[in-house]
Amino acid sequence: MAQSFDLVIKGGTLVNHDGIGLADLGVRDGRIAAIGELGGAAAAEVLDARGLHVLPGVIDTQVHFREPGMEAKEDLETGSRAAVMGGVTAVFEMPNTKPLTTTPEALADKVARAKNRMWCDFAFFFGATAQNVEMLPEAEMLEGCAGIKIFMGSSTGDLLVSESADVLRVLQNGRRRVSVHSEDEARLRERLHLRRPGDPSSHPVWRDPEAARMNTERLIRLAREAKRRVHVLHISTKEEIPLLAANKDLISAEATPHHLTLDGDEAYARLGTLVQMNPPVRGADHRDAIFQAVRDGIIDILGSDHAPHLRDEKAKAYPESPSGMTGVQTLTPIMLDHVAAGRLSLQRFVDLTSAGPQRLFDIAGKGRLAVGYDADIALVDLKQSRRIEDSWIASRCGWTPYHGRTVTGWPRGTVVRGRVVMREDELIGVASGAPVRFQEGWLG
Repeated sequence: MAQSFDLVIKGGTLVNHDGIGLADLGVRDGRIAAIGELGGAAAAEVLDARGLHVLPGVIDTQVHFREPGMEAKEDLETGSRAAVMGGVTAVFEMPNTKPLTTTPEALADKVARAKNRMWCDFAFFFGATAQNVEMLPEAEMLEGCAGIKIFMGSSTGDLLVSESADVLRVLQNGRRRVSVHSEDEARLRERLHLRRPGDPSSHPVWRDPEAARMNTERLIRLAREAKRRVHVLHISTKEEIPLLAANKDLISAEATPHHLTLDGDEAYARLGTLVQMNPPVRGADHRDAIFQAVRDGIIDILGSDHAPHLRDEKAKAYPESPSGMTGVQTLTPIMLDHVAAGRLSLQRFVDLTSAGPQRLFDIAGKGRLAVGYDADIALVDLKQSRRIEDSWIASRCGWTPYHGRTVTGWPRGTVVRGRVVMREDELIGVASGAPVRFQEGWLG
């Protein structure tokens, strides 16, 4: 008797635990049910993937979708629309919203807003403060919680845990890996005078490499004292790399496409405040060192740090301009362009964006093209060259720092739990996003 499936993806080149090779993929009830030759199978829907590579859906573990409180910039629906346009099937969203995600009630509100409204699956970080330490062990186990987030250096919003005693208390309360924005707040305050009005190239002078290095060194010391695994977000300096390499038993790290791609010495002159981020985009020596750390396996995952602001906000004279840029939609094409250029292997890209996030955050049923796993899939054309345009950006703010950049490698289709949600730059069907499940944490 012939097998039957809800969806069959035929003729593509699969990239998974078994290597890279031609294979069909069958989906039933939202999960991968078969991999192999499925020519005789019956299917309610068939996707022709000839000429395309079939990858696990990208899991972007650092986005800011601004809801609640800043929906003029972005909301959960528009941000997730941008995600699936770029082959991203799940996102972890950050807690610096208004109100801050620092109570179980605020987390539950976000989850309720997201269900069947976001186009991709989701989880939300719970923000640590000096006042909510006791509730953290319970909070990190709640539905839709991606884990605990600490801002050790101030960024967008009001979340800040900068004192070592308070950071240690946070690390001593809970079990799951803690994600950290690692810049030293005291040094940032001491160096505020180094900002030059109207000159965004002074941003990395103010938020200098030492602010990141000294704080990451302090974080490692506190993590060892607490015996708690920590994850350092958006590595931006070459000085942090040896610290990370010496502490891989305890420390994981993320790199972003903009820190791996842009040269601050050129970018500030060309893009001005559009490239202003925390921590900053720096010079080519930092960029190249971070890329080498990716090749060496010191960097564990990629995250976009998608943090949109409206054009008129970014047009303000520095330092009145806010830090942040779009990134969730361009993560895949920017990094596939590095694959095309030979700077990154396709299998390493998959590990950084799918299997790596699954390992670090103990995600249940995602991150691999394997039987029994959620059918979260990105179809990409590794040979297609396209020019990234602002008009392609689905984010509410409608701009990208990569406008005008030609890349090789493009997302052609996105499948979330067996539902085709994007095909050839068009949204398909309806939003049906659901909370990500975790091995240690909420399992539904």
